[in-house]
Amino acid sequence: MAATTGQPAATNLPAATVTGLLSEIANTGTDTIRGGYTRPVYSTAELDLRNWFIEQAAKRGLAVETDRNGAIWAWWDVPGGDRSNSLVTGSHLDSVPGGGAFDGPLGVASALVAVDILKARMATPTRPLAVVVFPEEEGSRFGVACLGSRLMSGAIDPDKARNLRDQDGSTFADVAKANGLDPRYVGRDDELLGQIGAFVELHVEQGRGLIDLNQPIAIASSILGHGRWRLSIHGQGNHAGTTLMADRHDPMVSASRTVVAIRDIARNQAHARATVGRLQPVPGGTNVIASRVDFWLDVRHPDDAVTAALVESIHAQARIIAAEEGCTVDLREESLSPTVHFDPQLQKELQQALPQAPILDTGAGHDAGVLAPHVPTAMVFVRNPSGVSHSPEEHVVDEDAETGAHTLAEALRGLMA
Repeated sequence: MAATTGQPAATNLPAATVTGLLSEIANTGTDTIRGGYTRPVYSTAELDLRNWFIEQAAKRGLAVETDRNGAIWAWWDVPGGDRSNSLVTGSHLDSVPGGGAFDGPLGVASALVAVDILKARMATPTRPLAVVVFPEEEGSRFGVACLGSRLMSGAIDPDKARNLRDQDGSTFADVAKANGLDPRYVGRDDELLGQIGAFVELHVEQGRGLIDLNQPIAIASSILGHGRWRLSIHGQGNHAGTTLMADRHDPMVSASRTVVAIRDIARNQAHARATVGRLQPVPGGTNVIASRVDFWLDVRHPDDAVTAALVESIHAQARIIAAEEGCTVDLREESLSPTVHFDPQLQKELQQALPQAPILDTGAGHDAGVLAPHVPTAMVFVRNPSGVSHSPEEHVVDEDAETGAHTLAEALRGLMA
């Protein structure tokens, strides 16, 4: 790891609150067009948030380091500095375009407040504790969700990661280098993985589970398997005014019909989710018939075999539709995460510390899910009274936010015992 601060100096801080911390970043990365927040990794907004986190960690006397994959670690060390069997918590600070205020930052702010609570109860930790901020969790810039944790755990090939491109054509390698990382060294970090004894991520719930249960907090049981694929439909680019309708091979027509077919295929499979959230015509002129249309498919289901079958069914239907319009189609997998079941022993320990918390699964991906095959992981969800996420409507009431941080502190204290 490369240190990003000097020797930390512990200070006596007034008691922080989650809502107070979140208010400090409430104007960072606001999106005046979409509403909400747009904070892609290594954007000005996300870099400002990373600096904010480093400052907050330093105020708490934590030793701050950035690993070779761009994750920031803030350590509360035991005497002697041994970091084996460390207890880790945290989340991310990047967002989807026009996202909400809580997806990611709630977990980071709650982790900082949990540290404050624990520091008030004990002079030194009985187990090393770190707060981590993972980069590019949303995949909104380079198209691969949880890129930081995927790199650290070896879940993505470093060469593939280095060659990922954003919408401006910049590679991840170039962007990483411009922000102080050496792209030659990104990839699996066995030394760091070996230090993690448990990872507990607090996150805003991204559905209605806690609303329906009328509970503020839940413990996660599993994450639905999910993946992202890019469909490209190739047609004939041409002039919008001179090309007769009968003479067209319009990939936009094929794409629009395929999007409807995707919805219908998913509706016919219990518990399936299939989404097209981004569509990009090439060249994209208003008076031009596109030569190609790229669109990105997100598919999720509890059974990984069903997920694969859904994607194959969608691909087959897309080929039929494309052929009817005189077009062709190809499909490329960009990321795939199997269904994750969180560590049963860690889940049991959390239940002992939080006996009132119900158990929920989730259809949303998280860094905790990526790390689950490599280290014991668990998640705590905080109620979202809107039931809406990845949207400005995402919300957490103040009382639930503070309850979440105190719950996290209690869970961490139980794991330190």
